[in-house]
This record gives sequence, C-alpha cells and structure tokens, in this order.
Amino acid sequence: MMTFLPSAVIMLLALSVFVKAQKLPTRDEELFQMQLEDKSLFHDSSVIPDGAEIGGYLFRDNPKRYYFVVEEDNTPLAVTVTPCDAPLEWRLSLQELPEDASGEGSGDPEPLDQQKQQIINEEGTELFSYKGNDVESFVASSSPSGLYQLELISTEKDTHFKVYATTTPESDQPYPELPYDPRIDVTSLGRTTVTLAWKPSPTASLLKQPVQYCVVLNKEHNFKSLCAVEAKINADDAFMMAPKPGLDFSPFDFAHFGFTADDDSVRDRSIVTKPSTKLVRQLAAKQKVDLQRMCIGNKNIFTVSDLKPDTQYYFDVFAVNTLTNMSTAYVGTFAKTKEEAKQKNVELKDGKVTDVFVKRKGAKFLRFAPVSSHQKVAFYVHSCLDAVQIQIRRDGKLLLSQNIEGVRQFQFRGKPKAKYLLRLKGSKKSASVLKLLASTKLNKQPFPSLPQDTRIKAFDKLRTCSSVTVAWLGTQDRNKFCVYKKEVDDNYTEDQKKREQNQCMGPDTRKKSEKVICKYFHSQNIHKAVTTETIKGLLPGKSYLLDVYVIGHGGHSVKYQSKLVKTRKFC
Repeated sequence: MMTFLPSAVIMLLALSVFVKAQKLPTRDEELFQMQLEDKSLFHDSSVIPDGAEIGGYLFRDNPKRYYFVVEEDNTPLAVTVTPCDAPLEWRLSLQELPEDASGEGSGDPEPLDQQKQQIINEEGTELFSYKGNDVESFVASSSPSGLYQLELISTEKDTHFKVYATTTPESDQPYPELPYDPRIDVTSLGRTTVTLAWKPSPTASLLKQPVQYCVVLNKEHNFKSLCAVEAKINADDAFMMAPKPGLDFSPFDFAHFGFTADDDSVRDRSIVTKPSTKLVRQLAAKQKVDLQRMCIGNKNIFTVSDLKPDTQYYFDVFAVNTLTNMSTAYVGTFAKTKEEAKQKNVELKDGKVTDVFVKRKGAKFLRFAPVSSHQKVAFYVHSCLDAVQIQIRRDGKLLLSQNIEGVRQFQFRGKPKAKYLLRLKGSKKSASVLKLLASTKLNKQPFPSLPQDTRIKAFDKLRTCSSVTVAWLGTQDRNKFCVYKKEVDDNYTEDQKKREQNQCMGPDTRKKSEKVICKYFHSQNIHKAVTTETIKGLLPGKSYLLDVYVIGHGGHSVKYQSKLVKTRKFC
C-alpha cells in the first residue's frame, strides 16, 4: 500500500538536522480523512495523499517534485497528471527506501542526514515520462515498495496542474468512465443553434454513481480537461499574476496563494511588490475569451442556442462525478453554423412608395436602378416605429450609414447607370415598419414635412369637465392636420400607448366617430408655427387618447406622438 511520506523523510530533502522520523497516517487509518480535510496539511506541500486529487502551480522552467511511499511490494499503483493551461513534462521514478525509513521497522530510524545521503546517492529508476497537454496516467497492477518521486516542469509558461495517486485504483474509480464510443455527435445544425448528443457514462448508467455533464463551447480549440477550461475562464484573475521567484512577496501575493501575511515580516522589508491595478485590468482585457460552460445535469442531449451564423465553434463535453468533483473529457468536436439565408433584394420603382417590414434584429435589402440618366436621386424614408439603421451604397461604395427615426430624406448626386443598394437593419427591441420611396424627380415630396418635436402639449389650466386644449408645432409648408380622439380606460398604460404608436397608420384606419377636426396650417416664421385646438364634448373624469395626423400632398400621412389626457371630474 501507499502511505504519506513521513514528514521527517520529506524534510530530509531540505534539512540536515537530527530528529526522529515521524509516521504520518496511512490511508487505512481513521486520521486520514480528518487530515485530508485540513487544507493546510497539503497546501504547497511535497506530499501526495493516497486517493485524493491535489492541485498545484508551476512557475515556468522551475521544476516541482512530489513524493510518496509505497510500503509493501506488489501494491497496485495509479498516478494521473492533468495539465491545465499549458503542456507539461513529467517524470515518475522509484528509489528504494533507506532501512526503516517507512516507519515500519522495530528499531529507531537512522539520523536524517544519513537517510538523505542514501537517497541523493541513488539516481532512481525511471518508470514513466510524458510531455504534452493530455491527461496522462501511469498504471501498474504490481509495484515494488520504495520512495516514488514525481517531477513536473512547464517550459512554456506559469501554469496550473492536478495530480491524483492511489494504491487502490480498482475500487476508487474517482474519474467517470467513458462509453465505448466517446465521441460527441452533432445531430442538428442551424444558423444560431447546434444540437449535441453523446452516449452516457457507464459510471452513471451501470454503477449508478451521480454524474452530471458539462458542455463547453468556444471559437478557438477543443479542451482536453475541465481544469483547462477553468484555467481559461479564470485567466483574468489576479492569481494568474503570480510573482516570479526571487521577487519579494506582498500581502496581496500571500492572500492569493492561501497564506496569511505576517505583518512583522512585511514591515521588515524595505521593498514590497504590489501589482499595478492598471496592469491587472490590461491583462484581464487581453486574456478574456469568448467561452461558455453549461452544466446540464444528467441529460446527454443538449441544444446550444444564440450562436452567430456562419461561425465555427468547438464543443466539449465533460462527465463530472459529483461525489469526487473529478471529471473525464469526451472526444471534442466542432461545427460551423449555417449562413444567414440570402435575402432577395426588393426592387424599388421610381416615384412609388414601398412598404417594408423588418424583423427584430433582422435585415432587409432593397435595390434601386434608375432606368434613365439623372442629375440627382433622393430617398425618402419614414420609420413608423422604433429607430432603424440604414446603409446606402452606390455600385458597392458606401454613401451613408446612420440610425434614423421618423421621416428622413437623403439626396445624392446622380451617376449614369448607377445601382443603389439599401440595407435596413431592425432594432433589438421590436420589429420595424417603414415606408420608403426612391425618386429621380425631386419636385414633389411624398411625405409631409415634420417639425423636430412631434409631441402634443396639453394645457392643464384650460382643462374642464368636458374639454381639453392642446397645441402642436407645424412647419413652413402648408399641410393638412386632422385630430382624432378615443376614450380609454383609466388604467390605460404607457406600454399600451406605445403599441399604438405606428406612425404609418393613417386616418383611414380610424372610426368616423373619433374624428374631431381637420384643418390646414403653416407659418413662414418657423418660431411661430404653433397651432392650438380645443376638443369639446368630452365626459367628466374620463381619459382620452388624442392623435394628430399631418397629411402631405401625395396623400401620405404621419402621426404625431399620441397624448393621453383626462377631463376634470368636478367643475
């Protein structure tokens, strides 16, 4: 069986003093579990406990050594090393123990300096070596007794790793088993979704141990361990900015490495190294990656959604034993989402209004190819609901790109045989409705001109039990204005009002009974282009929704922002 290396044997590698060997508890003793829970016993220690996974950290080009003792011959042995965020080189070797070093002898142990000399003089027998970033194991059904040394080194960068060793590999089985076919299948592929399926782990289906599956996706590469995933996710943590050997440690460093800083020792130092907050932010921004991890319970079919079209993703699945929190990776896969459906261009006819509907977050393409030579071309756009983004290109060259609301007009110099392509992109909030007209004849405006402010103002002091007085702005162009009213419930909300804010819905959609008045109005002085109207015949204490429509020469109308008013209840 394997035991902890006695603390005296551990210390003989660094000390040259005479003390008696101290026997730490073996795996079979009750004290093992209690000491295993004491994190300080194994933190940054060279001891590998039997049957427990430990984590460690390597500085680049600085090897680290771990030790354990196998006390009896013909003992099964398994050692597993998991690299996290960089490839590792590791080597397992065996040295015979000095007499009585295991603590099983009847007499007193030899002095430590003699034991140390015996071990150092023995180069040991190499049992196994590996270089790479795979999760790799050394497994032997029968191992000789002796002192085992595990040496690890990272030549690329500072990195995390995990080590697991056991003398009872048949009964332990802390890592979930993989099925006979450990591949991940892509069963469905869409523009923004990918459905994955995999065979369940025998640890769950046969041994009935609790196993959950974690799905990981990213755009860079597949991962070989969940440890590697966690290291990538936490790459912007301050822990990753570990101080280099030889530099002073500050309280910041000790706090992140699990030690409590000694205030007196800090005060004695003339230099205390403190990491730059700006540097931490810069490294965090640089190292942040587009990576998602989702643990989904015991399901073995999962659909990943909200992906980008025409994009390649890498998918990994990890089976996690929820009792041990140790995991095994399935064979990762990758898939490319489908392209956006190519939309047909809507052909615009010269001088005719076209109604356009754009889905939420969607896009619509329109094409205008004037049949005759022209000096100028104009595009009139009326965004009826939320703001939309418009791009206009002429023969592939970008002329315009901006967000628009309400009624807008864009004019460009003409070009023989030019072809114009318009791209309308919907908002993230809701679908968009537009009216659009392209024309090479600029003598008539299809939509009425609007003031910058299309609100309706209500005068509270002029409010009575049967009437309200409102005002709105006009322009220098003579236009027709029609006022409509509709009685609404007292609990009528702003959300309900917003749903009725489609500016392209004209007076022809209203009931005749809702019409109040139509009148023409304009002013050559833009600062005096204001008109008022008193709406009578209302009921006391009732709420009304008021709308003003301005109608242009071509018959197209635009609605001002609706106004909710309420008559007085008592007069």
